[in-house]
Amino acid sequence: MIRPALVLVLLAACLPAQAAQKARAVARLASLDGKAVGSAEFAALNHGVLITLDLHDLPPGAHAIHLHTSGNCDAKSGFTAAGPILTLVPGKQHGYLAQGGPQAGDLPNQFAGADGRLHASMVTNSFSLGNGKKSIFDRDGVSLIVDARGDDYRTQPLGNAGDRIACGVVVRTRGPAARAPFKPKVP
Repeated sequence: MIRPALVLVLLAACLPAQAAQKARAVARLASLDGKAVGSAEFAALNHGVLITLDLHDLPPGAHAIHLHTSGNCDAKSGFTAAGPILTLVPGKQHGYLAQGGPQAGDLPNQFAGADGRLHASMVTNSFSLGNGKKSIFDRDGVSLIVDARGDDYRTQPLGNAGDRIACGVVVRTRGPAARAPFKPKVP
């Protein structure tokens, strides 16, 4: 006879192993003068990606947050080397309110307090941390950019959000779970 307590112990032992298979990534953000301003953590969910921001030393108020097409945070270029906002579907427009939008890299505005701290979490299903068509991990990676102002969600190509003030390259810290190889059924 199996005891209920034993079942709970076995179940609890399996849960961390399942959770450990989810893909994760991190971006360490820096300002244009190279000063560290915090991090963004990415965690794969069953139906999307959880992004958790922990930033400091930002101007108080609204800030646009976008993923850009290249993992390049060259401060000498004003972070423009990060390229345009990430789009995984050709022809998509920037902005939640734009006809034909949003692009995969469009994320909601976030707000820094009077002390310059910004703590926020958001979930998106516009991209994945896996290896498929929706993955942000292509040959040149992606960057997370914080802009000086909030995004108006409409103006092309960047939402009238002002200068890019912080940037971090998104780096995979845990890959996606390997898929089981296909095994044809033989009668």
